[in-house]
Amino acid sequence: MASIELKDVDFEKISRFVYDLCRINLHEGKKELVKARLGKRLREGNFKSFSEYYHYVTTPQGSDELIVMIDSLSTNLTYFFREVEHFQKLREILPGMASNNARISKLRVWSAGCSTGEEPYSIAMTLKELFNSNQADIKIIASDISTKVLNTAVRGVYPDEKVKNISPFLLKKYFQVGQGNWQGYYRVKKELQEMINFIRFNLVENLQYSDPFDIIFCRNVMIYFDKTTQANMVNKFYDYLKNGGYLFIGRSESLTGLNHQFAYIEPSVYRK
Repeated sequence: MASIELKDVDFEKISRFVYDLCRINLHEGKKELVKARLGKRLREGNFKSFSEYYHYVTTPQGSDELIVMIDSLSTNLTYFFREVEHFQKLREILPGMASNNARISKLRVWSAGCSTGEEPYSIAMTLKELFNSNQADIKIIASDISTKVLNTAVRGVYPDEKVKNISPFLLKKYFQVGQGNWQGYYRVKKELQEMINFIRFNLVENLQYSDPFDIIFCRNVMIYFDKTTQANMVNKFYDYLKNGGYLFIGRSESLTGLNHQFAYIEPSVYRK
């Protein structure tokens, strides 16, 4: 079947619509990605053109397909203990965050742009190893705009190639080994899953939360947004954090050039 042409006018409409909705910056270099990913949706939905598809997702009847469209355009690449230096830093800073050398009794962490769950589960394992979570009140909010990746995260089932960065000790302690038809898969144990609340959330919106966060991870997410959106996002993170709280961004990212109040600690680590 011949591919459907993505005309410049339709690409501009789609990219503007996506930007207005969730601030994802689909610049000209993303045109082939949009054509490939949405072209599949056109074929499956029997749409004759990108123009027809665009019109459909902007109507009330197309609200479900709109979510699928955003899922399709969200790039999700992650793995357990990605950028391991951040988890080493986490182990280093957490004991010092307790006041007067007291034990931390309550901890709130946000994994913003959590994708398929590897990041929040990695955070959860790190915290479990640091604290007795039966005594400490530890909660992790994990959010993403994609319902597809969130479904994977909630299930907590991963093929063996996904868990290769987890030490044998942690793998045995926090995962169940698949048997029979599930051979070659690992399932996150309930004790980790209960630490995490997975939610669908658009980062350009305002998060409704009761407790300020001690730590926010937003790694390799801001690269998809323009500078104005990045600055707005970073300043929201500042407001969401406790005094002394930490923001972790991707190792290839920087807050340079953005107007913000964070104190620089080291590359990709900032403090309120």
